[in-house]
Amino acid sequence: MPAIALVPCSAMRAYDGMIGGMSESTSGSRAPAEPAAEAEAPHATPFPSAGVLTPRLLAGEILCVLALSLGAAAVSAAISFVGALTAPEPLAEQTASLVGPQAAQQRPWLDLTRQISSLVFAMAPVALVLYLLYRSRESARTIGFDLTRPSRDLGMGAALAALVGLSGLVVYLVSWQLGLAVTVAPSALNESWWRLPVLVLQAVKNGVLEEVIFGYLLLRLGQLGWSPVRSTAAVALLRAFYHLYQGLGMFVGNLAMGLVFGWLYHRHGRVMPLVAAHSIIDIVAFVGSAYLIGRVGWLPGG
Repeated sequence: MPAIALVPCSAMRAYDGMIGGMSESTSGSRAPAEPAAEAEAPHATPFPSAGVLTPRLLAGEILCVLALSLGAAAVSAAISFVGALTAPEPLAEQTASLVGPQAAQQRPWLDLTRQISSLVFAMAPVALVLYLLYRSRESARTIGFDLTRPSRDLGMGAALAALVGLSGLVVYLVSWQLGLAVTVAPSALNESWWRLPVLVLQAVKNGVLEEVIFGYLLLRLGQLGWSPVRSTAAVALLRAFYHLYQGLGMFVGNLAMGLVFGWLYHRHGRVMPLVAAHSIIDIVAFVGSAYLIGRVGWLPGG
């Protein structure tokens, strides 16, 4: 096997120069050298440095979240209530449906598809809130939205649901008898095999959506310097306003519910018991109404 000669680098450079000169003299012009690979690639835009959350940024963040979720619902509920007050029929003779069909009864699969789609996209504000928390180097655990204490959270939520749910039912029945509430139809879905699962999912959606956003609002308002009493009152008032379409009685009932939930959040720092309680209340209301309205005389809407 022949030996490989090691040529010094200086000799190699001289050889390359001689070959380049010969090529230039042969072609008459020298081809331009190709630019370096680094020059060809465009420079990547650097990531922005993490900014400090100022009160102005926090206020803008809160307004954006409200405009995309419960704030918009509160405005819509207030408009609906004005419409109900100015209607020729009394409040008790008007009906508000919470979960209704989204397609004709002859097209159940289209209705199911739209129900699932609305459930999925209703979680967008929750995703936004969690993203904003992570971006500010916090997390869902900051507001207690996690599964670290499932048994305790579920037990507390069930007890709270029994207390608040029964109280809310009494408020609704009394206010309806006094003509201060519309007839609430929690479920107006058509008869179908998927009606019960959709009602349960709708109830859980309400619990997650509302309580996670309220936990976020209480956290941010506290960071803005609001006292627990002031922030709880503001959030409870918001909860009452977006239930105003159900009448004055439910406005008062949800205001009381908001005060209790806000106090519990400040006491324990967790929204999971509130999510569980809200979900249980709505599951009982949605599923119960589907089987009881029209079968018991004391429940409006029969």
